[in-house]
Amino acid sequence: MSPLSNLAARDVETLVHPYINLARFRETGPLIIERGQGVHVYDTDGKPYIEGMAGLWCTALGYGNEELVEAAAAQMRKLSFAHLFTGRSHDPAIELAEKLKEIAPVPISKVFFCNSGSEANDTQVKLVWYLNNALGRPRKKKIVSRIKAYHGVTVVAASLTGLPGNHRDFDLPLPGFLHAGCPHHYRFAQAGESEEDFATRLAAELDALIVKEGSDTVAGFIAEPVMGAGGVIVPPRTYFEKIMAVCKKHDVFMISDEVICGFGRLGTRFGCEKLAFAPHSLSIAKMLSSAYLPIAGVMIPEAMYQALLIESKKIGVFGHGFTYGGHPVSAAVALKAIEIYAREHIVERAAERATQFQARLKALGDHPLVGEARGLGLIGGVELVADKKSKRSFDAQHGVGAQAVQFAEAEGLILRSVGGDVLTLSPPLVISPQETDDLFDRLVRALDKTLDWVTHERIAQS
Repeated sequence: MSPLSNLAARDVETLVHPYINLARFRETGPLIIERGQGVHVYDTDGKPYIEGMAGLWCTALGYGNEELVEAAAAQMRKLSFAHLFTGRSHDPAIELAEKLKEIAPVPISKVFFCNSGSEANDTQVKLVWYLNNALGRPRKKKIVSRIKAYHGVTVVAASLTGLPGNHRDFDLPLPGFLHAGCPHHYRFAQAGESEEDFATRLAAELDALIVKEGSDTVAGFIAEPVMGAGGVIVPPRTYFEKIMAVCKKHDVFMISDEVICGFGRLGTRFGCEKLAFAPHSLSIAKMLSSAYLPIAGVMIPEAMYQALLIESKKIGVFGHGFTYGGHPVSAAVALKAIEIYAREHIVERAAERATQFQARLKALGDHPLVGEARGLGLIGGVELVADKKSKRSFDAQHGVGAQAVQFAEAEGLILRSVGGDVLTLSPPLVISPQETDDLFDRLVRALDKTLDWVTHERIAQS
């Protein structure tokens, strides 16, 4: 192993990196990205990579968009900071909230701004609790999420998340957070069970869970339209139709976590539109500003706003907010991003590109290492397995997914591996047809190298 460069060594000694084996990382060091343009990023040696994950599912417009840069610079020169506390406001926050209400897929009364998807989902829970207190239902507080869901890493958001690595030794989840079944047909359907029958069973299980807990204690249900960090899991047909019926039956507030799916990833402006369900509220972040600056939001209905008014009148204050919530520079960039999405027909173009993307993705299902290649729109997951027939996974200790990511990097492609050796793809929405083919050609070469490595090391036999 070659010694770390000076910059890499400085990184190891100064930063704590998320989602990595910190002990092993001290030996390998980071991949340091220096600049980006379009769908490519470049490391400190000048090597180009296709950013197959759009950063973290978020750089919708790619890198180096001068309109977004200028929007930030102009707003910074005009008003570099202002907050929304104690009745203060500013044009960019007002205009952005108006625009979000205009394009919302369901009736929305108000927008609360924060800085990340984790903060948005954390806020969702607090507001649902607040709502039920205002309605005189102090016992109706439990929140149902799903196994393999990802909703963030703050204490409450991580409790919503349904991944063991986000709970273990963090003493999570907190009491009152429940996890329903994961809607992954490939892994969890019973033998011979159709997608519709699987969806029916999951809805019945949710209904039974709520009855067991007591419908007077269950307040909310939160779901990603397509699950991201849990492995790009597309729900079975009729899933949300049946889940929404259960929520309505038990008066359960339904939250759509649109942090990944919002603003075009699935070929519609919001993921709930693609999956045909109408939530009560939405969490947004990531592509809201094409990730050029941190900004997130909670889009709430009139009934919830009325509850905020009731409690605020009773208590004397709405005691929640973030210093940088609705930051004027972030809001200005988000406004410009939404303008570009509309003017350049980015969502429609993503829907068109999805045909090619999904065809290339599905073709990977024939590879000897691939158990399932799945996705929707411009998001994909490639699940690597030791045995295709039995769906047997590789032993986690071998790190097959992580090794495939390394081979992809050698081919000039940035991917991510999530639990169960699932390679995830989520390129910028502006990716061209040629770049899409280039992405998948590089991925095929990386998979072939991974297969050679697995065969040479006899990993599939263990």
